[in-house]
Amino acid sequence: MKNSIDAPYGAPDKVRKICLRYANRGSDLIEVLHDVQAVLGFVDETTQKEIAEALNITRAEVHGVISFYDDFRSEAAPGTIVRVCRGEACQSMGAENLLPVAEELTKGRPRIGVEAVYCLGNCALAPAVTVGGTLHGRVEKDHLVAIVEHAALADEASE
Repeated sequence: MKNSIDAPYGAPDKVRKICLRYANRGSDLIEVLHDVQAVLGFVDETTQKEIAEALNITRAEVHGVISFYDDFRSEAAPGTIVRVCRGEACQSMGAENLLPVAEELTKGRPRIGVEAVYCLGNCALAPAVTVGGTLHGRVEKDHLVAIVEHAALADEASE
């Protein structure tokens, strides 16, 4: 878990401004979290506490939303994320075989992470995967290898 030392400089001020933009309404928690994550990249424990205080809700409520939704992070994400859909449609079309492939391809590459998600909203083109935010449908093992390797080369070139 990241601590306040790892949070970007000026994070508390940014968090307070975002909360004020929503008039410190607890009912706008999801919007606040999206905006905070867009600015900071993640919502760590210290930031969760600041949001809870500003919105006059419990830390448990903030943490509950972050842990429930796949889009929120409590620590910094790797540079590129491979998300493999594990929803019913994707599972029925072979997604269960893609997750171990993605995990194997990213071993030893700390700037690339793998996540299992439970719907990418692309059921008609199952199995679905996103790599670096780009959605791919009807993904088979060879296609997954190619797009992950491409992403890895691009990531390494940007260092």
